[in-house]
Amino acid sequence: MTTDAMLTGTEGLHALRTAAGWAPLTDVGWIAVLGNDRVRWLNGMVTNSVQALQVGDGAYTFLLNAQGRIQGDATVWCSSEDLLLLETDLSQLQPMMELLDRFIIMDDVELREFRDDWKGVRIAGPDASALLAKLDLPAPTGALAKHTGLHWRGYTLTLIRAYSPLVPRFEVWSRDAGAIAELAAALRQGGTQDVSPESFELLRMLEGIPRYGIDIRDKDLPQETAQTRALHFSKGCYLGQEIVERIRSRGQVHRTFAQFALTGDVPSPGAELSSDGKPVGVLTSVAAEPVDGTRLALGYLRREALERRLPLSYEGGTATARVEAPGANAASNA
Repeated sequence: MTTDAMLTGTEGLHALRTAAGWAPLTDVGWIAVLGNDRVRWLNGMVTNSVQALQVGDGAYTFLLNAQGRIQGDATVWCSSEDLLLLETDLSQLQPMMELLDRFIIMDDVELREFRDDWKGVRIAGPDASALLAKLDLPAPTGALAKHTGLHWRGYTLTLIRAYSPLVPRFEVWSRDAGAIAELAAALRQGGTQDVSPESFELLRMLEGIPRYGIDIRDKDLPQETAQTRALHFSKGCYLGQEIVERIRSRGQVHRTFAQFALTGDVPSPGAELSSDGKPVGVLTSVAAEPVDGTRLALGYLRREALERRLPLSYEGGTATARVEAPGANAASNA
């Protein structure tokens, strides 16, 4: 069975939640980190542990400044015995290269960026693993991020198990555009739905995962984002660590990232949340359409408002915090 029509909005989200859908990956950039000092050096630059990664392992991480503010996010992959890869949003690629390059002093480290060298697709949904298996692409199993190289129909591919709290999610990459074109045709032939970027965005909102540049800004602190999966507290020193440890010793930050259910007018990102006339938070992302009858949003809320369950409002409506959003409670590294 061949599927040609692209599913959009909540129709595409339904496919991602109940079966599987796929889309091209056009918003991802890569940085290769090479050299004899690459592990030690990168471990001192990011918030998660690089030295603990084995070949094929990945870890989500933040890059901070000396004041502990988040300057970018990425997934670090141990691609081989002599190569580390940083996978990040394409918009972050150049700023991240410039930030990292400033801290190469006497280190045997080389950075190389890749924009158009690799082509990729993402596949997500409860049936994603089975669909890949039917195409002779054995998907990595388990909850942790995995990165696997393999050969398929004469092509060399990289298959990634990506982070996704609600449904399995995979990425397939190749330097050969023909490989990805053939894979896309095979997915369609096998009945996998083409799904729009907007549907994947609704899935992100439902999972409660912040996006750098939208929900995470360069003024935010790591613990404010609730993404403790990006932090490792026993890995050794790194840029901005002093602030992260100071927050940890105090037990909490004054505000936290959360998912919200909205009632009323549709606000714009940046809308202020208030309680009893006092500002207590801000909305950073607002879903383009309701999901299961509810308009979702992501943003930040002061902890006292959350803990006291204060009524929340914005201009034109009310908001209810959903702190148990699936993407907000990943376990931290010891």
